Amino acid sequence: MASNQQTLFEKIWKSHIVSEEPDCPAIVYIDLHLVHEVTSPQAFTGLRKRGIKVRRPDLTLATMDHSIPTTPLSIPIADDQAAQQLDHLAKNCKDFDIQLYGMDSPRRGIVHVIGPELGRTQPGMTIVCGDSHTSTHGAFGALAFGIGTSEVEHVLASQCLLQYQPKTFEVNVNGQMELGVSAKDIILSLISTIGIGGGTGHVFEYTGTAIKSLNMEERMTICNMSIEGGARAGMIAPDDTTFEYLAGREYSPKGKEWDKSLERWRKLPTDEGATYDQSINIDASSLEPMITFGTNPGMGVKITDRIPDPAKLTDLHARQNLENSLEYMQLKPGQSLINQPIDVVFVGSCTNGRISDLRLAANLLKDRHIAEDVRMLVVPGSQEIKSQAESEGLHNIFTNAGAEWREAGCSMCIAMNGDEVESGQYAVSTSNRNFEGRQGKGARTFLASPLTAAASALNGKITDVRKIL
Repeated sequence: MASNQQTLFEKIWKSHIVSEEPDCPAIVYIDLHLVHEVTSPQAFTGLRKRGIKVRRPDLTLATMDHSIPTTPLSIPIADDQAAQQLDHLAKNCKDFDIQLYGMDSPRRGIVHVIGPELGRTQPGMTIVCGDSHTSTHGAFGALAFGIGTSEVEHVLASQCLLQYQPKTFEVNVNGQMELGVSAKDIILSLISTIGIGGGTGHVFEYTGTAIKSLNMEERMTICNMSIEGGARAGMIAPDDTTFEYLAGREYSPKGKEWDKSLERWRKLPTDEGATYDQSINIDASSLEPMITFGTNPGMGVKITDRIPDPAKLTDLHARQNLENSLEYMQLKPGQSLINQPIDVVFVGSCTNGRISDLRLAANLLKDRHIAEDVRMLVVPGSQEIKSQAESEGLHNIFTNAGAEWREAGCSMCIAMNGDEVESGQYAVSTSNRNFEGRQGKGARTFLASPLTAAASALNGKITDVRKIL
């Protein structure tokens, strides 16, 4: 590849290299470090032991999201460990002079929701967080990825990180999606095609007419689950849709700085003639609503398809994994998932807890009622989204339909503070992971879009939303 033809990833990577030596990881500068209560306590303890301050508190942003209850804040936190984590975060942020959106903040929310909301997430940035789904921010043309607890400490102390350069992987999605198909179905389809390890060692860049037609919240959904396909990150080149979303937000550039930023951001998209290490093409017009059936996000099918038969797999490891998953899920090869009874529906998480996701579910539930034996939780991704939904009357639609309307937080995605699926129960969830026990010990999770989740809640069983639409 000619040196003047670079991908989006390569442009950002090269502009953030502090130092690089052969056969060694590069020292990469970090523009924004996002912090929450679960992966940060040990990092702050390490700083105290070494007598080190946070290098750039102004480039560090903290929020309470994983352990916070989604019940009214007037109710005491039942989970002692969760309460301690929240207390520790408040103390750590105060001691190290870090901006915190705490329990009482109207701007509090899931870390990957409030970063974009506030305008802290911007094109061309490097962004890290002690959380797998940091790839969400790649929707803005940023290089964003999750880091471990020891790496959280490194970034707090130095604002830099040691990283080996990943390879590039183009996911080219063209065509127009049919009624009932959403951004969640694009990413679930990709992962079911390439598997949970298909993107290992790579950064996805999503391209094509179908991607360009998506709004920012839909783009975030796709980038959010890039990690579930094994990728280090997922990215989408910034364009006018990106700039319109960012314009006027609290931390977005203003005045002349906005004009300068736009000029810089417009140079970020991949150069014509640049090449990727790997590519895949997806025809959006051929997609259907997707749903998972197993215990990882790669075990997914079109909702009209049947569960695959492990006996037909030649790879012994893959066969054993599928057999174990079906045993855990208590499902059979060749079975159709349509009309499979369910107990719980969860609409929320950093994947599908934004206002457009809530609108999709509300439009389907309006003037209808969920099945009698189904519990449905609707959890906004931030307090700002909660306020916006209430101003639009969405909360009334949900409660009138029989669903529970909650405060912002990660909630049932990680089974915190009582927001969990009971052992043996089946849940349709708009979250990002369906591992064994992810939504509660013994819980069985089907991942799907907000449309499929709402349709299934209405019928008390897995439903093809197109039958309702």
